[in-house]
Amino acid sequence: MATVDYERLAAELLRAIRGRRSQAAFARRVGCRSNAIYTWEAGRNFPTAARAFYAAKRAGIDVPGALRRFYVRPPSWLDRSDPTRPPVLARLLDDLRGKSSVQAIARSTGRSRFAVARWLKGQTEPRLPDFLRLIEGTSLRLLDFVACLVDPAQLPSVAAAWSNLEATRRAAYDAPWSQLFLRALELDAYRALRAHEPGWLAQRLGLGFEEEQRSLEVLLQSGQVVLDAGRYRPARVTTVDTRRDPDAAHRLRVFYSRVGAERLASDTAAASAYNLFGVSRADLVRLRELQRAYFREMRAIIAESEPVEAIVLANLQLIQLSQDPPA
Repeated sequence: MATVDYERLAAELLRAIRGRRSQAAFARRVGCRSNAIYTWEAGRNFPTAARAFYAAKRAGIDVPGALRRFYVRPPSWLDRSDPTRPPVLARLLDDLRGKSSVQAIARSTGRSRFAVARWLKGQTEPRLPDFLRLIEGTSLRLLDFVACLVDPAQLPSVAAAWSNLEATRRAAYDAPWSQLFLRALELDAYRALRAHEPGWLAQRLGLGFEEEQRSLEVLLQSGQVVLDAGRYRPARVTTVDTRRDPDAAHRLRVFYSRVGAERLASDTAAASAYNLFGVSRADLVRLRELQRAYFREMRAIIAESEPVEAIVLANLQLIQLSQDPPA
């Protein structure tokens, strides 16, 4: 995502949370002086993240529900937690980062590793702007997080970025191959070409020329690529999480599962494994949480991997084959 002014975003978020209430009325509801609300929204001072979530709760926002929507498949501990309490937010951040090092998070957020370590351990509380930095640094899904609380289209500092993200998501839903061609534009071998060679990408990806043409057109129309000096290049680097629309996300998972099965059938050297087993319901929950942690760690590695020399599909599946008896 493009550079974010986290202080400005925090101020806009707090203003959106207040809604149509006056600052004085909202201050009474939150339990603070009215001038405190003014300084928050003016960007002169900020509440801690826990205090901001408490304010959202007092404004009528279902904060636990917002976090469940953000996760889509929330971890079991979240159902028993109050997100307006600092230790819960520290655990949230630690859960989102997976096995990413404190140093890596510090580098991505522009904060010292000492401050990041204290925040992740719950020894100190991050102000709201720093908490937003940590959400982006640990999940790369800041806009989706904000969208679970308020409408990002109403926040001037990120409205354009939100519109771009939604356009990118629609392109992924409607033309899933386009995301594969987008990734292929990052290949060092393509970037070394003097000019775009029609069919080059399709041949590298094992797809037809018509699919290359269609995908590049979709990418151009959605603003994800530009034609620059005779070559296509990504116009923006965006992490696209498709879980916001569960039905469309499910169709994409099915699509890429089929792609993986087709390629596996023709490539006996592909890295693949399976395991059929019996397990308790409690341990099935643990395995699902382990799968989420692995996926987050994998994404952290991908985010820092250079140069781009191969395009890879990773399908992570954990499917219950037996049916639970009716209640």
